[in-house]
Amino acid sequence: MPRSSDAGPAIEVHDLGIRYNLRLTRRTTLKQSLVGMLRHEGVETEFWAVRNLSFNVMHGDNLALIGPNGAGKTTILLALAGILSPTEGEVRLYGKSSTLLTIGAGFDGDLTGRDNITLAGAFLGIPHQVMAELMPSIVEFADIGPFIDAPLRTYSTGMRARLGFSIATSITPDILLLDEVLGTGDQSFKAKSQARIRELVSTAKAVIVVTHDLGYVTENCNRAILVEKGTIIHDGEPSATVEIYRERVKERKLTLESEAHRFATAPAK
Repeated sequence: MPRSSDAGPAIEVHDLGIRYNLRLTRRTTLKQSLVGMLRHEGVETEFWAVRNLSFNVMHGDNLALIGPNGAGKTTILLALAGILSPTEGEVRLYGKSSTLLTIGAGFDGDLTGRDNITLAGAFLGIPHQVMAELMPSIVEFADIGPFIDAPLRTYSTGMRARLGFSIATSITPDILLLDEVLGTGDQSFKAKSQARIRELVSTAKAVIVVTHDLGYVTENCNRAILVEKGTIIHDGEPSATVEIYRERVKERKLTLESEAHRFATAPAK
């Protein structure tokens, strides 16, 4: 897929760093955190999910972020979407963005599919009248039949993904951010979703997708970035990036097998 780099950047990322404070979690109250600080507990409480990341995304790019679980891919998308503020560095977006970071993000299980379309429009800042005009095309693309008027809690994961993807791509954004949604659903919907992304890219829109579907990366993207432990390992042509990723996965597997064998054969003390 050609890259229309002459249109300029859609996104600029410079020295991006996102740091999480592990003291304040859902299972750790503020009181417990303060007690831990006063006791000077020698536990690492800060974690850099990503650090020292710099890259540009050009208009016309269909960019894949790949890497193992926990590599920091979704954190990067959250920063690009403006949901997470950088701890250090900066992110600049040039154009209107649409975000679908998780399947069914922001959906309400007690509302019908139609009501969730309206709700999602409000979250995205789309005027009610505009969303009402888009409603028929969103329903048609999602193709979930009479379930569109049923509560979302009755939906399968694939149906939620269909509806979410249809909403996220209905407003023809300049920048589309997707996280693990292309591998959900039957083959027919996969083909439809990939065709829609190609349509967005062909009109000089930038797409950034996190996926473990390496076949999608090599067949549809014009660029791929391999991320591991919050840093960029390789940024380049998709097939080359995928091959580097596969080799590193193979090396890690061999290392783990070797360590397991060494542990199993070690003499008992």
